[in-house]
Amino acid sequence: MDLLLILTYTAICIAIFKAFKIPLNKWTVPTAILGGVFIVGALVLLMNYNHPYSPYAKEVFVSVPINPAVRGVVKEVNVKPNVPVKKGDVLFKLDPTPFEAIVMQKRAALAAAELEVPQLEAAWQKAKASVERATADRDRTKSAFERYEKGRKRGGANSPFTELELDNKRQLYMASEAQLMAAKSEELRVRLAYESNVDGVNTKVAGIKAELDKAVYDLEQTVVYAPTDGIVTQMALRPGIIAVPMPLRSVMSFIPDEEHYMAGAFWQNSLLRLKEGDEAEVILDGAPGEVFKGKVARVLPAMAEGELQSTGSLMPSRMLMQPGRVVVLIKIEGDEIKHAFPLGAAGQIAIYTEHFSHVSVMRKVLLRMQGWLNYLYH
Repeated sequence: MDLLLILTYTAICIAIFKAFKIPLNKWTVPTAILGGVFIVGALVLLMNYNHPYSPYAKEVFVSVPINPAVRGVVKEVNVKPNVPVKKGDVLFKLDPTPFEAIVMQKRAALAAAELEVPQLEAAWQKAKASVERATADRDRTKSAFERYEKGRKRGGANSPFTELELDNKRQLYMASEAQLMAAKSEELRVRLAYESNVDGVNTKVAGIKAELDKAVYDLEQTVVYAPTDGIVTQMALRPGIIAVPMPLRSVMSFIPDEEHYMAGAFWQNSLLRLKEGDEAEVILDGAPGEVFKGKVARVLPAMAEGELQSTGSLMPSRMLMQPGRVVVLIKIEGDEIKHAFPLGAAGQIAIYTEHFSHVSVMRKVLLRMQGWLNYLYH
């Protein structure tokens, strides 16, 4: 653009020399040159400082990689490339057969587990009855043992109970005591199995129900829906392809229908003047002679040239030698660019601040001249 301004000044000087028939000598030519250096230089400095310009601009957009949540064979592709779809429309379907089989298997296991709950209750009641029976046997054998023991002590050598009979009663009592402990242990085991609950549901039933919910979820994921309004472009997905839930290898790219911006890379000293809401103009390489109005929407608060990540590697010094440019987002007025040009269209941006607003006319003229040059080359 600076070259265009110099050429414009040169053309004006030639026109003045011709119109007023000014002779070309050692006084007039250097005067015109020096005057141009001061005048053009001052105007360029004021224009560049107060009304920044970027030849590096492009419409930016976000694409969403689409991956199924489960692995499967693509059965149907329901979306057509470059045709708008609505949120919730089916994009493609996987073969649901193996997932349906797993759901059926989990449902059968859940039904069996639910039937085991009353069986556990019955087993607990049986175990309690066994404890009562073992307690009664223990009490009976204990009473007999104590009676024989008292009779043996009271009668001494003349006791009607022999030492062998007393020992048998003792052994029967000890055996019944052991049976009672075994019955109580079994009752405790069955009771814990019956009373083992999560939120009032048997743990085994709850576990299988969770597995069933997971199986149902996986079955539902065999149908992939559009996450929002948008389009799918450059689609190569076909029936028969094995789709794998790998984030680094998506099966299609989905472009949401959302607000798009022109992003321009500006020198860092441009931040001294521009701010959000400033007027901006954009020209596109694919639209010679057209100028699109807009406003500064956002000045991005970070630059990639200064980014550091924890990688275990040292920061190279050459990283500090890359100054980088500030990225500024421009919101274009209207939907002309959105409907008439493909996403990612390249162009150039000029921003007009409130400082030295009369100098902005030069920037506007130069921007339009640059747009006319797009008829010839890029």
